[in-house]
Amino acid sequence: MQISANMVVSIDYTLTDDQGTVIDSSEGRDPLAYIQGVGNIIPGLERALEGKAKGDSLKVTIPPKDGYGERSDELTQQVPKHLFEGDTEIEAGMQFQTMSEHGPQVVTVVAVDDEHVTVDANHPLAGENLNFDVTVVDIRPASEEELEHGHVHGPEGHAH
Repeated sequence: MQISANMVVSIDYTLTDDQGTVIDSSEGRDPLAYIQGVGNIIPGLERALEGKAKGDSLKVTIPPKDGYGERSDELTQQVPKHLFEGDTEIEAGMQFQTMSEHGPQVVTVVAVDDEHVTVDANHPLAGENLNFDVTVVDIRPASEEELEHGHVHGPEGHAH
């Protein structure tokens, strides 16, 4: 069986940056399961896995345009600090969820001064090459319910 549209694919993976630093890995966890062709994973990795079979391994570098996109300076802005008032001191590195015209969006605080908080809505991996070392663990047809919901359900069904 080969990876193609509407198949549930389980992979073991390690993701590194261009310096070889591990960003994410399935090591010590269950394999990542996704449905091929429905946008559950970044487009470049999905294309690289198309046609692979159980047991296949590959190393692939995904450029930003096929990963989380290029960084956009337009997604960094200063927000009045009073909008963040609360019990917690705002510090660089904190993340908040906000509503945008496209729905919920996570922003990262990159700087704080007396009057403003500078936030960045770029994905943390935007503008980065993504280096994957992947092994295909399993492939199976997605169920009708999984296709209807757009994601993989575990052996016990879904919890939503």
